[in-house]
Amino acid sequence: MIFKTKIQDGEYFWGGDVFHGTEMPISKDSTYSHNFIKNQHNQFMPLFLSSKGRYIWSESPFKCYIANGELCFEGDKDFYLYEGGSCLRDAYLHAMNNHFPFDETRVQGKTLPREFFKAAQFNGWVEFAYNPTQEGILKYAHDIIDNGFEPGILMIDEGWHTHYGQWKFDFHKFPDPKGMIDELHSLGFTVMLWVVPTVTPDGVEFCKATSSLFSPDTYNKIFLRNNEGDVALIKWWNGLSAILDLRNECDRKYLGEKLDFLMSEYGVDGFKFDGGAYEMYAPEYMINGTPRQDHDPEALNIVWNEFGARYKYHEYKDTYKGGGKATIQRLCDREHVWTNGGIESLMPCSILQGLFGHPFICPDMIGGGSWTDDHQPGFKIDSELFVRMAQASALFPMMQFSRAPWRVLSKDAYNTVYSAYLLHSALADEIIELVSNAEKTGEPILRCLEYNDPNQGYAHITDEFMLGGDILVCPVVTKGTRQKEITLPFGTWQDEDGNIYEGRQTLTMPTPLEKLLWFRRINK
Repeated sequence: MIFKTKIQDGEYFWGGDVFHGTEMPISKDSTYSHNFIKNQHNQFMPLFLSSKGRYIWSESPFKCYIANGELCFEGDKDFYLYEGGSCLRDAYLHAMNNHFPFDETRVQGKTLPREFFKAAQFNGWVEFAYNPTQEGILKYAHDIIDNGFEPGILMIDEGWHTHYGQWKFDFHKFPDPKGMIDELHSLGFTVMLWVVPTVTPDGVEFCKATSSLFSPDTYNKIFLRNNEGDVALIKWWNGLSAILDLRNECDRKYLGEKLDFLMSEYGVDGFKFDGGAYEMYAPEYMINGTPRQDHDPEALNIVWNEFGARYKYHEYKDTYKGGGKATIQRLCDREHVWTNGGIESLMPCSILQGLFGHPFICPDMIGGGSWTDDHQPGFKIDSELFVRMAQASALFPMMQFSRAPWRVLSKDAYNTVYSAYLLHSALADEIIELVSNAEKTGEPILRCLEYNDPNQGYAHITDEFMLGGDILVCPVVTKGTRQKEITLPFGTWQDEDGNIYEGRQTLTMPTPLEKLLWFRRINK
């Protein structure tokens, strides 16, 4: 199917996948082309929203490009152009209510744990990479508290386990996992473990799952299969593996029993569900045989996401058509850089998450969540970048650390980061109120200025954002910047020092390193 629509003068579109959010919005003069059939990353919705209230929807991925002033689509399913109103918010609400509503069927009357939003989260990924240990995690937890942070969610990331898909603690690294988790609980932490749907395709565990001797009812059913009936081997970032097909009851039962055992035996509270991306299931990633006729990467990703949402504490980052659900979503790994892929991408990508029906968003780990940064020759922590990432994250719905700021920063830089954490804590009740509203209405929590104050020429402002309707946040995202040009939308605004400003004007304001510019609307 091919669909084209003329882009109007002054019209802007947001869509595609979250990974490419830095390219948004696009206009008739943009150079833009992506094939989301072959390549989609982070969250994706088959949706493009217009600042003029229109939107385009399809039920499957597509190619998208601009040619001769038209927004063009190619895909397997029909495309639909809707007139949702006159502005971006109208377009979003119309699309959300019609295609991914936050109703009882999808949200299931569910409220997310407020611990996600109340205190800063800590994740051991960059701090430990592939080698977390019981001793290291416990020291990390005690250091969090000793340095003045409130205990909250603590994630033990990749490497806590034996082979992929065994979902068992490595007792060389964690000799007493129950004792460790009991101690973490006594300190006030909620403990989550990293899991993926991939399974090492050898060894006793795999044999038991796929042998008629051990599993006569499921041995020829469990795991994704190729057209020849053999277990499919897929290529992913850590090698070659089998992968669960959670469309099947036997796969759901298999994984459910493994994770439930971790919860009942050791006291694990929940799981960070990594991988399972649309791309991992794509036919070209299968290295043995050909896909079966019912092979459907879209459906396989959807059921992976639906499976994890059953757990009270969960997190996802690779999500196809998953808007409208009460699930925790995060940005994919940010690099420790100032440019695109690092701090510069935090706001535009997160704005797009909200416009895809994912209001409950985490901006990845402060300082960057890409562990490979630390292994580059000559790599050094840029303390200014770390500080600015903490400030940019402070008024997101969630903020998450991995690198221990008390370890990698000077005392002055650490104090500035700690101040950003205290700001998040001070506004936590307001953030949680916005979470409650989003659970009912589907309205984004983090919004672009165009969403709240439309048709004022604010579409291209992606280095500011609104937290709900009445808090404006203006982080610094460029190195060495000590003053910043900011735009105040409609209303009367007060900064944290009590100064009053009228809206719909542009100001240049000082931004010393210890300063995050943010404003509260006091008169609409």
